[in-house]
Amino acid sequence: MKDEGLFGRIKQHKIISGFIAVLLGVILVGGFYAANFFSKKFFVEDFNVMNKYYKQALFETGQDKRAEAITNYEMLVSGFTDFQEKYSAHQPFALRSDVQFMGDLEKINVIIAGTKNDVYTGDLKTAHLALEKIRPITQEMFKRNGFSMLAVALVDFHDSMEKVLDAANAKDSTGVVNTYTEANDKLLAVENEANDAEIQVIRKNLDALLKLAQDNNVEVMPDMAADLKISFVKVYLVRG
Repeated sequence: MKDEGLFGRIKQHKIISGFIAVLLGVILVGGFYAANFFSKKFFVEDFNVMNKYYKQALFETGQDKRAEAITNYEMLVSGFTDFQEKYSAHQPFALRSDVQFMGDLEKINVIIAGTKNDVYTGDLKTAHLALEKIRPITQEMFKRNGFSMLAVALVDFHDSMEKVLDAANAKDSTGVVNTYTEANDKLLAVENEANDAEIQVIRKNLDALLKLAQDNNVEVMPDMAADLKISFVKVYLVRG
């Protein structure tokens, strides 16, 4: 009887120990995912504050609007300075293993600083092209750290869309047809993330541009290209 009681207590102790181990494991795993989720959430929120001014500065330099470009550039400089200082001092949990993160922040800082003269007094087109180089850096940062975002898909589509727009503005119907496939694939990725009315307008304009090219209706293509660009910018400025 003593042996049975002893074995019973040992068995009970093992069960309790196993339960505690499982419970600790659940707590640890739950804590990991919570930390990962909230660090991503806070990081994206901070990024979007800064990125709002980046998108506006990019847009205004592309539109050759110096006064507006200067205003948004100054906000971008201030916003990115705060962003870089915060995340240089404390790398977020979700990006803790990203050895390229700090270097990417410095690359962006160099690009922003390097566009100052062109924004204020120089060639806004040159400033625009320089600022464009920031997007692939942030895009790759998000991708390698597992951020599944509509913004990433929009950025991917933008680069392919620009190829279609260039061909359309050059009244090159063959070029539009040839570049459509890549843009279509990237837009499908956007639609997988969201497919509301605003994104459906992008789809309508892209497909309409393809139809014009297939019909060799080259004189109308630049106007449709402008409509496609406007429909994309409308979404990107708010949600990109």
